[in-house]
Amino acid sequence: MNFYAIRAIYLFEMARTWRTLLQSIVSPVISTSLYFVVFGAAIGSRISEINGVSYGAFIVPGLIMLSLLTQSISNASFGIYFPKFVGTIYELLSAPVSYLEIVIAYVGAAASKSIILGLIILATASLFVPLHIEHPFLMVLFLVLTAVTFSLFGFIIGIWAGNFEQLQLVPLLIVTPLTFLGGSFYSIDMLPPFWHSVSLLNPVVYLVSGFRWSFFGISDVNVGISLGMTLVFLTVCLATIWWIFRTGWRIKA
Repeated sequence: MNFYAIRAIYLFEMARTWRTLLQSIVSPVISTSLYFVVFGAAIGSRISEINGVSYGAFIVPGLIMLSLLTQSISNASFGIYFPKFVGTIYELLSAPVSYLEIVIAYVGAAASKSIILGLIILATASLFVPLHIEHPFLMVLFLVLTAVTFSLFGFIIGIWAGNFEQLQLVPLLIVTPLTFLGGSFYSIDMLPPFWHSVSLLNPVVYLVSGFRWSFFGISDVNVGISLGMTLVFLTVCLATIWWIFRTGWRIKA
């Protein structure tokens, strides 16, 4: 394992975050705070609590998950797409660096950024509402697994994308709507039976539900199923990346 190469790529990607601090950290935190204020004020005044948890606190895990998913995909997809765009990826592929080391470096940097952002948002939310995390170990586990999984997914999108428009296509048209419809701001138990069943087809429901359980001990689906679904998606992403590097799809062409 070439740890020097992993460290070099990782630090290069992390340095880009500090150079664009307003865009990478400050902007998502402000956007999430606005979500919190608007939803907390507009809906929280009409819904005092859900399952014994105040509405303001109830939406915190959903807001963190919303930022975590979008930022993980964005960081990883741009990180690998830009070398493709400028042509430096061929220098990387010809260097004495394995495909595994490339993935670890890029995905590790993207996941690190997202985890830092998630923790900042958590600290910001605690200024608005009192928070108590019942299962801190599982909270960190879900945070890390989700960041890594969707960074892998973003890595796949970055390889697939042929232009900057395609780079934003999946996060904007698929991931963000699924997150909003995945119980981020409500419990799917509040839905009619038909829509409750439809919501269970949304993979984000399991992520949000499991993450919320780590905070309050309540969830829309069993926490074991939530963890299992996360691991299944992680495995699918790993298998897809293995196939991409094995065949050279969208990389060597």
